[in-house]
Amino acid sequence: MTTTPQPLLQASSVTMRFGGLTAVDSVDLTVGAGEIVGLIGPNGAGKTTFFNCLTGLYVPTEGEVRFDGAVLPPRPAKVTRAGIARTFQNIRLFANMTALENVMVGRHTRTGAGLFSAIGRGPRYRREERESQERGRELLSFVGLDKEAGQLSRNLSYGAQRRLEIARALASEPRLLLLDEPTAGMNPQETRETEELVHAVRDQGIAVLVIEHDMRFIMNLCDRVAVLVQGSKLIEGAPAAVQADERVVEAYLGAPDDEEDLTTDWMNQEKAV
Repeated sequence: MTTTPQPLLQASSVTMRFGGLTAVDSVDLTVGAGEIVGLIGPNGAGKTTFFNCLTGLYVPTEGEVRFDGAVLPPRPAKVTRAGIARTFQNIRLFANMTALENVMVGRHTRTGAGLFSAIGRGPRYRREERESQERGRELLSFVGLDKEAGQLSRNLSYGAQRRLEIARALASEPRLLLLDEPTAGMNPQETRETEELVHAVRDQGIAVLVIEHDMRFIMNLCDRVAVLVQGSKLIEGAPAAVQADERVVEAYLGAPDDEEDLTTDWMNQEKAV
């Protein structure tokens, strides 16, 4: 008798209401170890709100989120410590810190030196500082920014800033990485580099859940794709099946006036949104 492995992340009937507005409506989603799962939908579909429920920024009105079988506490720091890291739709780097310092900040949940040790620069503090620097340089090299370690983050190119955010998230040693529109504003070359980077992250044994509007990127990248429309999950499945589903085409483009097949065109229109 075979048993189905327990999913790494399991969101069950997650609902988020703001007054009379239901932003996320009873959404179920799982992410298995080593998977790359995409979350797509038109603007305002509730994707980022759902991410916020997963990472403790919002407490779901209903439902629960489990990670490795345990209910996640609604505290971002505790969620990070449990093994989930994320990036944001809008870049949130420390502009006046170097690239290396930004990555080192990401390790704060994995260090244990207390206040007095830090003030006195005791042995534990010095050891953890050294380890954080070493790990930070490794991660900068991993994302292709090793030569920019000493540069202020505000002076980096847009694409480099996006990669730096991923490096900082990886510094917390996650088992699951959540990416919110990682290719937004990127040119085709930067998008291809990001796709390669996400696959490299997965090769490190880290599962990935990604929100994205670039449909070519998401369909090439993911093992499974889920579609949110008006806060509810419309469909979930293999990228090719989701892309060809008439309900998905209609959700993005509206109902066609004739029987013309739109399945080859909807990705280009979504990318322009």
